Amino acid sequence: MTATVQRSPRNGVDVPTLFATLDAVKGAPEIAQFQFRAHNEWVSGTHSRSVIQGFYGAGQEDTSRTDPFAFDADHPAVLVGSNQGPTPVEFLLHAIATCLTAGLANIAAARGITLRRVSSTVEGDIDLLGVFGLSEVARNGYRQIRVHFDVEGDASPEELAALVEQSRRRSAVYDVLVNGTDVQIDVSTPVKPS
Repeated sequence: MTATVQRSPRNGVDVPTLFATLDAVKGAPEIAQFQFRAHNEWVSGTHSRSVIQGFYGAGQEDTSRTDPFAFDADHPAVLVGSNQGPTPVEFLLHAIATCLTAGLANIAAARGITLRRVSSTVEGDIDLLGVFGLSEVARNGYRQIRVHFDVEGDASPEELAALVEQSRRRSAVYDVLVNGTDVQIDVSTPVKPS
């Protein structure tokens, strides 16, 4: 006779739903195909606003987000902006930190580890000579991104470090940053009247 393992929520993660989702995807891999979207509008100067609301996933259009999320991006005055939001490259630092943190919380919950505190600091180094087109050797993007985690929980330091490592291996944002991805850009412009 095999005993059924009863899992309860941990670290704010609904563990039963997490495992039910994993089982559902194993049984129907096609529901793992997701498409996320963002719509951006220019405001003025280097300031723009992105709105994120719906996405496609689990075989259907998601309508659970009744209110959109809005994010402003800008540049500081030293980079001819009006400081109405973080720079676009700072959003990348936010993205890697939050992706790794979410993964760590899910993995800890799945492994039965209770977390007490998780914090991270992310730093990225950019040489603006590349962005400004003043160097043929300086790249436009980050030369390096460093992520430091402080993790406290009811496991050994080695087990807590293993959570971070597993999160890194499963992180979509880490994968995109390290391995790149195909980005296609097209443009629509109105036809000028003759």
